[in-house]
Amino acid sequence: MKSKLHFLLIGLSLLADVYQAAAQLPVITSFNINGVLTCSNLAPFSTATVIWATSPTGPWQTNLVGINPVTVSSNGTFTVNVPMLLPATFYRVLGQASSGGQFTSDGMALIPAGMFTMGDTLDGDSDDIPTNIYVSSFYMDTNLVSYTEWQEVYAYATNQGYNFVNAGLGKALNHPVVELDWYDCVKWCNARSQQAGLMPVYFTDVGLTQVYTNGETDAVYVNWAGNGYRLPTEAEWEKAARGSLSGQRFPWGDTISESQANYYADPNPPDSGGFTYDLSPYAGFNTNFDSGLAIYTSPAGYFAPNAYGLYDMAGNVFEWCWDWYGRPYGQPTSTNPTGVATGSLRVIRGGSWGDVAGYATCAFRSTYDPVNGEDFIGLRCVRGL
Repeated sequence: MKSKLHFLLIGLSLLADVYQAAAQLPVITSFNINGVLTCSNLAPFSTATVIWATSPTGPWQTNLVGINPVTVSSNGTFTVNVPMLLPATFYRVLGQASSGGQFTSDGMALIPAGMFTMGDTLDGDSDDIPTNIYVSSFYMDTNLVSYTEWQEVYAYATNQGYNFVNAGLGKALNHPVVELDWYDCVKWCNARSQQAGLMPVYFTDVGLTQVYTNGETDAVYVNWAGNGYRLPTEAEWEKAARGSLSGQRFPWGDTISESQANYYADPNPPDSGGFTYDLSPYAGFNTNFDSGLAIYTSPAGYFAPNAYGLYDMAGNVFEWCWDWYGRPYGQPTSTNPTGVATGSLRVIRGGSWGDVAGYATCAFRSTYDPVNGEDFIGLRCVRGL
């Protein structure tokens, strides 16, 4: 299925009249006689391209001197100066539509409710059989939880009677926190909720009266209607990762390179056994972060976000999800599935700095023992509306 790329058209005649295409999103909001073009309703931090022609029907060209691809601002707009060519010039903007997302003061983006196709058939993985899933709207951290954020909540929590097995680790304060087991992350979510004045979500009793603060137990009960922080379900994670795109490998499209994510490159070529959709010019760790001393994480928010405004949904570190691993998708229901009731491994998603591109796809499912914390696994939180 094609990605949501929208074409916009305006033309400039000798009288400097402005012609705008039929109402679509994104839109060219202004284009003055001095050649200043402003476009809005684009996905924040995405890349847009201005192309031109001497006729509304083309052919369209990209060879205007000084007109390079434009990075869209955080409010979904960009302004660019374009030359005023005679006798007439028509300009188009090719870009990714905004999801209409909203952002909160605690660094979260609104993920809209709706049906989406979970999984895909792109690479023949029998674990990713496409299933139609409905997910209600929720908020998700735009960034992976950083080492700084982890430490702030951790300090609060340990003074409130919380107990953690792992203290967490980060390559730098603005890098994602790692070395956390699943239970640490669940308790940390509760502490973050309490620190923010929200109702914790995780409890150790069916009646939802005993907040989970200590120990490592699988008898964790969730108040799904609560407004506190929690780990995403696997379905929520994949819907958010896709950023409104459907049927694509990655949050931005079907190929990947080191300029888009932090992962272990294994292209084909040069490695005949590598991935044809990996377009990096070399094999190995991302050269921007291979400091010679692992771990090779990248700063939170280093790469461009997806259409929902979420960073690092591919690569950097895997993210713990709520679900026990089970097959197929959509258990116990295809509406807001929460996974199988019991299991031995929890789901992790997204790939990492030390894993190849195949692990970083939107559909790839990986698992890990919840008692283990590793330098390639972190977290990001969600919360209800």
